[in-house]
Amino acid sequence: MRGCKYTAISFFIFCLVLITAGNVQAFGRKTPEEKRERIQVMVKETMAELYKVEPTAKIKIDQAAGYAVFGNFGMKIFVAGGGTGYGIAFNQKTGTERFMRMVEVQAGIGLGIKKFKLIWVFETEERLNAFIDSGWEFGAQATAEAKYDDKGIGYAGALPVSKGVWLYQLTDDGLALELTAKGTRYFKDKKLN
Repeated sequence: MRGCKYTAISFFIFCLVLITAGNVQAFGRKTPEEKRERIQVMVKETMAELYKVEPTAKIKIDQAAGYAVFGNFGMKIFVAGGGTGYGIAFNQKTGTERFMRMVEVQAGIGLGIKKFKLIWVFETEERLNAFIDSGWEFGAQATAEAKYDDKGIGYAGALPVSKGVWLYQLTDDGLALELTAKGTRYFKDKKLN
């Protein structure tokens, strides 16, 4: 029985390695232009998915100073894990876009693979520029609660991250109402800008 347990774990790890290698190979060997195009397609698909599951998000995003969209791939093996992702931050006032990256580090016991997409919404250009220029980092204990601001204006399905910053998180199951993007750092992608 003990041998079966180790065989199952070995098989699972082998599958993780294959999936990761395929993901790296599919994205890693492309030219910068091909990478930008692939990210733009992901962003378009993500926004269509968000508007399908939360139609009111379009109104809020259209009224915002800007937004950022990221796709993430991550995995955890035993006590450590991590993930990486790519995205674009859009300044709706100036019409500019910046390609960005995200890196996630996890601790804790577990096995698994996760994919999710994040849509950041920035009410002010100042908040957006701070995100783009200085990056953003969630600590290991980052939490968010669904609540409304002083005026009672909330973003249905979005989580408040800080004053004037909201976050939608899409998973395979739809819109997530809890924040799982902890231990994550966001920064400009120097190779794609």
